[in-house]
Amino acid sequence: MPDALLPFLLIGPVLLLLVGGIIGILVREQRRRLQQEREKHLLLEQQNELLEQQVQQRTADLQQSLDHLQATQRQLIQSEKLASLGELTAGVAHEIQNPLNFVLNFSEVSVELVQELKEEVLHQLPATTMAPAAELLQNLEDNLQRITQHGQRAGGIVQGMLLHARTSASERQPTNLNALTDQFLRLAYQGMRAKDKAFNVTIETHFAPDMGLVSVAPQDIGRVLLNLFNNALYALRKRQQAQEPGYKPLLQVTTQCRSGQVELRVRDNGPGIAADVLDKIFQPFFTTKPTGEGSGLGLSISYDIVTQGHGGQLLCQTQEGAYTEFIMRLPA
Repeated sequence: MPDALLPFLLIGPVLLLLVGGIIGILVREQRRRLQQEREKHLLLEQQNELLEQQVQQRTADLQQSLDHLQATQRQLIQSEKLASLGELTAGVAHEIQNPLNFVLNFSEVSVELVQELKEEVLHQLPATTMAPAAELLQNLEDNLQRITQHGQRAGGIVQGMLLHARTSASERQPTNLNALTDQFLRLAYQGMRAKDKAFNVTIETHFAPDMGLVSVAPQDIGRVLLNLFNNALYALRKRQQAQEPGYKPLLQVTTQCRSGQVELRVRDNGPGIAADVLDKIFQPFFTTKPTGEGSGLGLSISYDIVTQGHGGQLLCQTQEGAYTEFIMRLPA
């Protein structure tokens, strides 16, 4: 082979090497670009996902704010209605109280006058008229005593109306609900025992040991507790007086924390509440007690204190002839 042809023969491999190198560079460059595109795409996906989460969180926050505003608006409207109704009730109660006081005062004075007639005048009458006069005076005294008795009951109702119409809220403060419950439970039981020495009841308490302080108005919640305990003890006493064979009065009081709320249950194994009146027990002036034994305002006031004053719930579960259980739930 002539030496002049040798350079031309070497050009082919060199060109192949050059072309291979260029192709390799182009392939690596293409891979780099694809990698960059994938990284950009992944970054965009992450950013989109983050933005979507932020939008969802913001939407949830806005919805929560809207729900809170709507709840506040409803509460304000209800408060205004209750305030107007309270002012009307207070005005009526005050107007009733004034003539009622005159009735009570004059009935008491009249009883004293009848006593004076019996002591100073009756014995001066002839024997033939003394007995009929004494009977008339006794009837008059009995009527006056009935007027006084029912007037005092009416006065209690008026006081209950004034209490029900009260719009000012007591100041809330951190309170040991377990201790408050135990205090008013003992107070209610001692009060019932003072009325009836023969009344005995088994009391079971189950207080949540992990319950912290609860922000409540102690005086208002104490009034609710006292009313619930008095009602339960009254029911137990009534069933005990029926002398059912084997019946043992039992009062159970339980506190617990659940789902961001504190819950108190007052359960008695008394006669229960009839189903046809269960939906009326929280209405003002409704009572299942006989005339003279209840004003019908205790549960109504308690319901307003718990629901309107503390944003909680007051529920009743019952089975006629078996038990009654009141459930009070307050925000923790």
